[in-house]
Amino acid sequence: MSIRPVKHESIARPAMEGAGVKLHRVFGFGDPSLTDPFLMMDDFRNNDPDDYIRGFPWHPHRGIETITYVLAGSVEHGDSLGNHGVMGAGDVQWMTAGSGILHQEMPRGDFAGKMHGFQLWANLPSSLKMTAPRYQDIKSADIPVAIDDDGTVARVIAGSFWGKTGPVDGIAAEPVYLDISVPPGKAKRLPVDTYRSAFAYIFAGSGTFRDASKPFGVKVEKEFQGEELNIRDLSGNRTLVVFDTGDEVTVQAGEQGIRFLLVSGKPIEEPVAWHGPIVMNTQAELQQAMRELRNGTFIKPAH
Repeated sequence: MSIRPVKHESIARPAMEGAGVKLHRVFGFGDPSLTDPFLMMDDFRNNDPDDYIRGFPWHPHRGIETITYVLAGSVEHGDSLGNHGVMGAGDVQWMTAGSGILHQEMPRGDFAGKMHGFQLWANLPSSLKMTAPRYQDIKSADIPVAIDDDGTVARVIAGSFWGKTGPVDGIAAEPVYLDISVPPGKAKRLPVDTYRSAFAYIFAGSGTFRDASKPFGVKVEKEFQGEELNIRDLSGNRTLVVFDTGDEVTVQAGEQGIRFLLVSGKPIEEPVAWHGPIVMNTQAELQQAMRELRNGTFIKPAH
């Protein structure tokens, strides 16, 4: 078994999207090969409704899949196909935009006004860019949970892990999407397919994903707002960790434990032509999508 070394580490940056939603951009709109097949990820987490209540009004998507995972509060969604629903705490929506969809997402806080969730964008290969749009709405109760003897807990949203298989299926990148909690002070080795890109995103507690056999708190470089910082490594809240090749990742939890998303997928390795929520392979395809948006032919009839 070979442990995946850490090849990149960075801290999510404050950003604003939609109609004024304050969030943190984990990655995206940079070099898409770093996290291929995943293009972008946002962490939307607020206690003040003024920071999210205006939401994400009607907007298009083409050529990608969007994965929304709600931890607190709810997200009301509707689209140009007539779909409508509400995602609550623990729910997941996996939307394959394919040939094109117009939709809106409106966050609502819980009883205390808290809203927390993630949205991840996954690329589609050229052969599926113009596939028919599809939704998978997954309720929290339908997401299997694997619990190890030491108390480590994994919610298996997509893919297979520790004998459990997540409810999301039929996805081009064959992803594994896990929500993992490791108790304080525990060290774990977690299997990851050798041929997949993989990253972790810490959103509670702290720990290190460097080889647990090395001294705790080794000195590392970490990127924040474009600057390299030399710090003692105990990666915490809102830290992205991108792994190099291997078939396991290792994590050592800190004093508060650690909770993180562990996501992996099959790289697509195709050219990326990207403008906002539309991702194609060539500039010509991108320009065609923009023309269709303007002339009203962006939404394709159902086959």
